[in-house]
Amino acid sequence: METGKLIAENAVNGLKKREYKGMLYDFYGDLLTQHQKKLYEDAIFNDLSLSEIADEQGISRQGVHDLIRRCDKILADYETKLHLVEKFSKIKQNIQQINRLTDDEQIKRLSNEIMEEL
Repeated sequence: METGKLIAENAVNGLKKREYKGMLYDFYGDLLTQHQKKLYEDAIFNDLSLSEIADEQGISRQGVHDLIRRCDKILADYETKLHLVEKFSKIKQNIQQINRLTDDEQIKRLSNEIMEEL
């Protein structure tokens, strides 16, 4: 039974990691080169294998792997310096808490508008 629980936890962690990578890319992806963006999108969002990307780009699997890891590091470094994803997450949590704590429809409407703008 422990093995099933561990597999489930790893799956959840994998989803969270993938979601976090997506958020980093949303905030900082435009700072990557076109080549980096293409390969990163193929690997992370289009779920292509390293081999598929390597064949398409005419480079080695190792080259694709290294580039994806380099992009992860670049995006994480931007977050370390700028904290935009962290700030966004905090604002989003605060807005959700406001919605839970109030019965005032005007406040809920305004907070939802703010959420839409984020």
